[in-house]
Amino acid sequence: MVSSEQRRRQLAREKYERQMERRVAARSARRRRNTILGASLAVVVLAGGGALVGTGAFSSDKDKSASAGSSAKAAPSQGAEPTTPTRKPVEGCADPAPGAPNGKQWQAEPAMAIDAGGTYTATLDTNCGKVTLALDAAKAPHTVNSFVFLAGEKYFDHTKCHRLTTDGIFVLQCGDPTASATVPGGTGGPGYKFADENLTGATYPAGTVAMANSGPGTNGSQFFLVYKDTQLPPNYTPFGKITGGLDAVQKIAAAGTLEGAPDGHPMADVTFNSVTAAKS
Repeated sequence: MVSSEQRRRQLAREKYERQMERRVAARSARRRRNTILGASLAVVVLAGGGALVGTGAFSSDKDKSASAGSSAKAAPSQGAEPTTPTRKPVEGCADPAPGAPNGKQWQAEPAMAIDAGGTYTATLDTNCGKVTLALDAAKAPHTVNSFVFLAGEKYFDHTKCHRLTTDGIFVLQCGDPTASATVPGGTGGPGYKFADENLTGATYPAGTVAMANSGPGTNGSQFFLVYKDTQLPPNYTPFGKITGGLDAVQKIAAAGTLEGAPDGHPMADVTFNSVTAAKS
């Protein structure tokens, strides 16, 4: 006969197993929700278009190998020693300035503080050269307002451009304070989100600066620089143009990814020493 103590222990064990199953299921759901690019890259590589960069994290090594095709490195088998890709020097890139992202967070989108009829410029001072931007306040006022606000808060300073894509879509993605040179980023943001803008008829030729997202109305701090004409659906708010330094971005792209796949960390450890934005 089973004693009351044995029955109590059995019930506790079953409850613990159910909790663990729910936690595993929740983690799996979060990974699926956060891999907008990992899931879509296969379509992009094969078809030369489709969905782009979101604020989701990189897919797992296994998923990335499957989506990137033969150019991706296979994931290590169970029990094998993982290998760390070797970073190589990239022409025109120096060591980043010392410092770390401040990681500030806000509960709500900043109040409008820009002149929507004015002209705004930004300078991305990277360890691989300066990139200057003309920001389109007239067509994307909330986006430009947020970018100018975050730059003024030094939010972008010492953050890394954590993703480079080199096949099908041609972008360098930046703006995640949680990203590192080797650890996947893509989920970091300022704590607030805001609506899409300027999507009607949006195109993404070389030099476009646009917001990354994980779905409609999920803009935060992450953005991407288009270094080669790219075909995308009009789902990503264009808010500026590169006016100087496109060649620096193209050199970063030419060096490829750290992982050797068409989607990964840039081989260059691209870091914003500082980002400034102001009315010109």
